[in-house]
Amino acid sequence: MPLSPATAISKPAILVLEDGRTFRGVSFGAEGETFGEAVFSTGMSGYQETLTDPSYHRQVVVATAPHIGNTGWNDEDDESDKIWVAGYVVRDLSRVRSNWRSNRSLDDELRAQGVVGIAEVDTRALTRHLRERGAMRVGISTIELDADKLLAKVLTSPQMAGANLVADVTVSEPELIAAVGEKRFTVAAIDLGIKDMTPTRMAERGIEVHLLPAASTIEQIQAIAPDGVFFSNGPGDPAAANDAVALLTEVLNADLPYFGICFGNQIFGRALGFGTYKLKYGHRGINQPVMDRSTNKVEITAHNHGFAVDAPLDAATATPWGEARVSHVNLNDDVVEGLELRSSDGTLRGFSVQYHPEAAAGPHDAAYLFDRFTEMMAQHRASATGEGNA
Repeated sequence: MPLSPATAISKPAILVLEDGRTFRGVSFGAEGETFGEAVFSTGMSGYQETLTDPSYHRQVVVATAPHIGNTGWNDEDDESDKIWVAGYVVRDLSRVRSNWRSNRSLDDELRAQGVVGIAEVDTRALTRHLRERGAMRVGISTIELDADKLLAKVLTSPQMAGANLVADVTVSEPELIAAVGEKRFTVAAIDLGIKDMTPTRMAERGIEVHLLPAASTIEQIQAIAPDGVFFSNGPGDPAAANDAVALLTEVLNADLPYFGICFGNQIFGRALGFGTYKLKYGHRGINQPVMDRSTNKVEITAHNHGFAVDAPLDAATATPWGEARVSHVNLNDDVVEGLELRSSDGTLRGFSVQYHPEAAAGPHDAAYLFDRFTEMMAQHRASATGEGNA
């Protein structure tokens, strides 16, 4: 196969962080200029799923794996209808693609979608810098190679803290994802930046998923007569997503079973009365160890978040709907990775996790959480109808 154009031509590019640290490399993907929050992902594989994850909206992703692009790009693994990252930073861009499902290169796809990339960067040094100093604003350019001039532009770009980005990524109209096989449940899924694999995992379990815009009302949710409500992952600062918190509060008041992932965990935390805060450099990648405190089992999980819930690890918290507890914790740094809400009789009313159990591109240790959701909905239905478990 032909060499990547970026490798063959070696057009210069520059990356400047908001503290002035500068890295020079070569352009790949689209030429031009881009700005965002610099974050790093520790996944060794799955870059296609990462780049098409709406949670990465307005972020420039640094790949810690040194060799990127060897599996090319295919038409099956996208997690949405476009690449969402603001830019992509790699060390060694593969000169060829060799995966049997690949039908174009990573370089070709970034160029086609207008996404600026930079290669031949010392990503180890860049990652160490971000770990020490924290995630920060960054600019990548192939047209302005003066570091001081690019830094001035970086310092005028928007910060992630305080950013409400839900409206940028949510669907504009409701969408229906049919259950696979016999329909068992109906779920209203609020799209805050959902990944395609999430409704797929639900549909595999006999769930008919109604994907709804983030601006939906409780009346629109109830019109579907759902057995449960789901809030998805998504980008931005949960402290700015007041409308989503208000909607989830109404969902809990309506006594509808709830399941949330990632941003949906942070919104759940806020609805339960907890605060949120920005992590120094966040958790991103597909190799994060988390303990399920109900079973004491450790799962290797997929993450993409820069904010977390501030909740007590070892105490229950009284809420208007029952007791809330931390259900999952990150074993690297004790960050809250899950919450659960139980009524006075111990019945599970809602739960959420900070990571991604749909896990495209893996791992799949936490897939059981979708089964937990179906079990919760079955128990709620049985309680409402006075029958045995569905």
